[in-house]
Amino acid sequence: MSQSDHKERKEIPIVLTAFGTTARAFSTYEKMEVVFKKTFPGQNIIWAYSSRMVKYALKKNKNLDLKDPGEILAELQQQGHQWAVLQSLHLIGGHELHRLAAERNHVDMRLSLGLPLLSSPRDYQEVSRALAPVLLENGDEAIVVVGHGTDHPSWTAYFALESIMRKAYGPRVFTGVVEGFPEMEETLDRILKRGFKKVRIIPLLLVAGVHFIEDLTQEEDSWQKTFEAHGIEVSVVSHGVGHLDDITRIFCRHINEALDVIPL
Repeated sequence: MSQSDHKERKEIPIVLTAFGTTARAFSTYEKMEVVFKKTFPGQNIIWAYSSRMVKYALKKNKNLDLKDPGEILAELQQQGHQWAVLQSLHLIGGHELHRLAAERNHVDMRLSLGLPLLSSPRDYQEVSRALAPVLLENGDEAIVVVGHGTDHPSWTAYFALESIMRKAYGPRVFTGVVEGFPEMEETLDRILKRGFKKVRIIPLLLVAGVHFIEDLTQEEDSWQKTFEAHGIEVSVVSHGVGHLDDITRIFCRHINEALDVIPL
C-alpha cells in the first residue's frame, strides 16, 4: 500500500461493536483497545455496544452513556463519512451478527462488515494457538472451553473448535455452552466417561462478565460447583479471551480484510 493509499485509509472510521458488560470486566475492552490503536495508528477507532440491557444498567448505575452501533453510524453519516468499517467483536456468527449487519439499512452510507472471531478455518486454528498460554501441560487434566451458546445454526462452531483444538492438544479438549447445546450435563457426561478427575475451565467469552460470575463459578448450579459435586478438581481461567492479545490480533486481521474491500 502506498503512502497516498495509507492517507486515504485514515479517513475510514472503524466501529468496534461489542455486546457490552456491566461487570468490572470492562477493563478487558481497554486492554484490547491498546492493541487496536497500536495496529491502526491514527485511525478513528470508535466503540459501540449492542446490548440495550447493558446500556440501560450502566446509565442508571454509573451514569455512563454508551452508544449502540446505530447511534454511532448516524453520527458518522452526519459528519459526511461515506464509508465505515463495522467490526463485530462477537465470537461466532449468530443472531447478534445478523442484527449488526442490518444496521446498513438505517444509514445512507456504505459499511464494510468485519467478521466475528470464529469465521474461517484459519480463525479456528489461530484461536486454538492463542489459547495456549491459559492451558496447562498437565496431560491428565481435561480442558473445557465454555461459550455462551446459541439457537442459531452457528451452534456447530463449538464442536468445530473442539475438533481443531484436539489436533493441537489431544483428546482432553471438550467444549460446552451456558445456553443451548452442548449443555453442561452433556459435557460433564463426556468428561466422566473419559475418567478425568481434573478439569480446567476456559471461558470462551470475550469478557469475564455476568455469565462468568454466575453460570461458570459462583451459583450453586454453576459449572464449577457442579463439576466439584461430581468429585472433579476444578481450576478456572479468570478472564475472557479478549484478555489475550493474540485474540485481539485476529480481530485486527478481520478489520484489515474489511478495509481491503473498500475502494480507494
